[in-house]
Amino acid sequence: QVQLVESGGGLVQAGGSLRLSCAASGRTFSNYVMGWFRQAPGKEREFVAAINWSGGSTYYADSVKGRFTISRDNANNTVYLQMNSLKSDDTAVYYCAAGGSRVDAGWSYAYWGQGTQVTVSS
Repeated sequence: QVQLVESGGGLVQAGGSLRLSCAASGRTFSNYVMGWFRQAPGKEREFVAAINWSGGSTYYADSVKGRFTISRDNANNTVYLQMNSLKSDDTAVYYCAAGGSRVDAGWSYAYWGQGTQVTVSS
């Protein structure tokens, strides 16, 4: 069992940066693929980024490639999403997820956090 708690969301101007954190409980954190997803009002949840258990492989949606960076600290059971050059289209609730068997598919993740709001003002 893994419990996930996101933090770091907020209001930022376009072009700014935010760093999201996802703290995980459970001693098997390092075994899991970790992902970030987001859902904007009126839209379906979409994949943002994922990272394998060691941090050696990362995956990004085309819409965030080159602007967002996912990383993890297995010693502290935390995964991060550094978001730079933010755009108004990045406004959404961001969710952390654990245990994905297919990195970009939300249905494949076993555990989810409650989400954190990111609002980018233009």
